[in-house]
Amino acid sequence: METGEMKKKKMWPAIVHARCPRCREGKIFANAPYSFGGQKILKECPCCGLVYEREPGYFYAAMYVGYAFIVAELVTLAVGTYILTGSENPWLYVLILLSVVAALAPLNYRYSRVLLLHWFTPGLRYNPRLGCGMDGK
Repeated sequence: METGEMKKKKMWPAIVHARCPRCREGKIFANAPYSFGGQKILKECPCCGLVYEREPGYFYAAMYVGYAFIVAELVTLAVGTYILTGSENPWLYVLILLSVVAALAPLNYRYSRVLLLHWFTPGLRYNPRLGCGMDGK
């Protein structure tokens, strides 16, 4: 790719679409978040060859990111439920909080890993010279 053709890809669309943090083109997951076969993370980027699991057990750190997601969701839902209903019935809160957290679990799983790769991995930087030029297809 020549420098005239090289176009920097933005980080946020790469995070939202679960793309590789190094080339921002290749997919991180093989399938959709809500699929019957479960989510399967690819071993490496199909475009630049980046190995996603940087070391054995690397994605255990994603549990902490997922935990932060769940805490933020629970606090927001609890405050929102109180403001909207004014109820003090604990079963209402249990029903709403657990159902929404269960519904968002696949997204929490997916984006905890994506954010771990994009933001919390030292030394892993975007390189616009890498990629396949096909936008991950």
